[in-house]
Amino acid sequence: MIDLYTFGTPNGRKVSILLEELGVPYNLHVIDISKGEQFAPSFLAIAPNNRIPALVDSDGPGGKQIDIFESGAILVYLAEKYGKFIPADPHARMECLKWLMWQMGGFGPMLGQAHHFLRAAKEDVPYGKERYVAEAKRLYGVMDGHLASHQFLAGTEYSIADMACYPWACRHEWHQVDLADYPNVSRWKQEISKRGGVARGMLVPNDR
Repeated sequence: MIDLYTFGTPNGRKVSILLEELGVPYNLHVIDISKGEQFAPSFLAIAPNNRIPALVDSDGPGGKQIDIFESGAILVYLAEKYGKFIPADPHARMECLKWLMWQMGGFGPMLGQAHHFLRAAKEDVPYGKERYVAEAKRLYGVMDGHLASHQFLAGTEYSIADMACYPWACRHEWHQVDLADYPNVSRWKQEISKRGGVARGMLVPNDR
């Protein structure tokens, strides 16, 4: 059985989207980061970096339990385990992994910094706001340019790269990005939003 430890953030919802798309059963454990539950010793034993999401699969490789932290690693693990949402073709697979790493390294951390300075900083830091909003817009431009000639990030195949980026793009207003300025991202987002697994995954953990 799979145990998912998560909260209602873009990083958490990457994994709940994939689990819902796969249609596999899982146990949900809500880690309320607003209450500091990510620092509990029981959670740190699974995720020593004190960040959600984390996943425990009692039926891991060789039938042995495996504990995984870092959302990108969880996505790759699940996609490979079930043989879905990661391309089999080597070139398409590398496209998927490239864009997944792009999300993990930029389209996530930089948007998160914009959220911090715009919404959570205890003092007004104009430089922080300007820097990270500008970087958010640059990253949207990178993705928009790619999606101008690709249906999905890995090409014609919907993949974990799309699942990784989608929850962050859903918060575009949080980082002062108008999707009207990025029509290809807007088209991509609308297409993905129609998927049942995506809609269900975006509600986790609020509806469970």
